[in-house]
Amino acid sequence: MRTSGILREYSNTFAWLARGGDVLMVLLAALIAYSWRVGLWPMDLFYQIAMVLAILLVPLVFSSAGIYHSWRGGGMVAELRRITLALAGVISLLIILGFVTKSGAFFSRLWLGGWALLAWGFLMLFHVLLRFVLRWVRQQGLNIRRIVIVGAGDLGREVVKRIQEAGWTGLKVVGLYDDNPELHHRMVAGVKVRGAPNSLQKLMRRKPVDEVWLALPLRADKRMKEILHDLRYSTVTVRFVPDIFGFRLLRHSMGAVAGIPVMNLNASPMVGINRFLKACCDRFLAMVILVIISPLMLVIALAVKLTSSGPVLFKQRRLGWDGKPIKIYKFRTMQLHEELQGQVVQACKGDSRVTKLGAMLRRSSLDELPQFINVLQGRMSIVGPRPHAIEHNEQYKDLVEAYMQRHKVKPGITGWAQINGWRGETDTVEKMKKRVEYDLYYIEHWSVWFDFRIIFLTLFKGFYNKNAY
Repeated sequence: MRTSGILREYSNTFAWLARGGDVLMVLLAALIAYSWRVGLWPMDLFYQIAMVLAILLVPLVFSSAGIYHSWRGGGMVAELRRITLALAGVISLLIILGFVTKSGAFFSRLWLGGWALLAWGFLMLFHVLLRFVLRWVRQQGLNIRRIVIVGAGDLGREVVKRIQEAGWTGLKVVGLYDDNPELHHRMVAGVKVRGAPNSLQKLMRRKPVDEVWLALPLRADKRMKEILHDLRYSTVTVRFVPDIFGFRLLRHSMGAVAGIPVMNLNASPMVGINRFLKACCDRFLAMVILVIISPLMLVIALAVKLTSSGPVLFKQRRLGWDGKPIKIYKFRTMQLHEELQGQVVQACKGDSRVTKLGAMLRRSSLDELPQFINVLQGRMSIVGPRPHAIEHNEQYKDLVEAYMQRHKVKPGITGWAQINGWRGETDTVEKMKKRVEYDLYYIEHWSVWFDFRIIFLTLFKGFYNKNAY
């Protein structure tokens, strides 16, 4: 067994080292800042609690920011920017907790500022050094996996392409094998097709091979069994690459149910701890925001009542999480009118049904403020795909691919599609396709940090929209 096998088999050590190092850097910065600013030992209990909370928050927030599953790839600048924002998120959460518990007066603000600056510097230095260590390890050939791919068709080409684009993984394709004699000794995606799979053993005797990947269609199960039989005397790792690139997948993963291996093709991210974190953040922020905006909501409610006849709130049934009907609230922006059964007409430019006050509320998104009540009720989230009228779901679910997958999370007041300009009237199928595309991107890449990012961007470009009629 080669010495490089240790690092190849336990390459996740680097990710765990990053987690532990980040916690250590933040803790070290807190202790140094305390010695500099306070210097009274033993340490006050409130400071001890703050440090323990930071130790718990750092892995959680940093993981949500995508640092540990992407820190080996991408550029250094992008990684350091993510770390900066994640650290700002940890400090912000500590400040919010201090405000809620009314314990902020017990802490030195200079200590907190010094802690944040030192932690930022230590984290930057640690991650730069970690990257240099990883680069050195690869240069020594200790973190390289040599891959042979069986199957030089469309699937095999796609696998080679993706491996080459993700060079940071340490994977290297050293050969392709295929039963098609026309492909033998030809270059496919820059890799030589060495022959039929039957000759694979010859290569493995001459060159080190760590893994064999079977990139064959499911119908080739008999051929795969033959290849596995040919490799029965080898200790090489064999993996099967299912042909799923043609599917529109959503947070796909491998798992096991009752001991049976299963592949999740479309799964919701709102399970386990993710569901708990999302619910806690939603309700806490909704409660704080409602307290802050309650005077504004009272003014708007009074204005709606005085400028047109009818109720202050507009209530409508829409589809929520898992496609279940929910009732959402908005400030009424239209004159009272009746619509045909099973038909909802979207507001358009110059719509005579919209009141003058309603037009202003729609453009500024102020008509959606009552939906924070929906968040407190648990019907909606602050961030998520915007809920559509039930009639519109019936209209578009057959016209837009994977349309109903957007209901795998709770609908939101704001979302990734909205801050990217895809809000307002969807008078064409193409507009709806773009909105769904951004919604599915949000679900696929969801994290608590992604939610905070969207909320932050909403403050600058998510409220006013000239396309909201």
